[in-house]
Amino acid sequence: MPFSSLTDSRDLALAQAALEAVWAEIKPDVPPLNVERERTRLAYIIAGLAHAALDQENLKRAALERYREQP
Repeated sequence: MPFSSLTDSRDLALAQAALEAVWAEIKPDVPPLNVERERTRLAYIIAGLAHAALDQENLKRAALERYREQP
């Protein structure tokens, strides 16, 4: 589970909201066979960035940037 490392309720809520927001943006470009894998990959990216995020917008931008630079 990607968010199991997040013990702070604020970080967890921030991560979940960012995941939904970023996923809504990128999902249309993800091939149907890769949906589960790519959503999980995005969740791990967000989990790794959540502790350092200033707010949801900051986390969304950072996650989207990291997602797009990694194949």
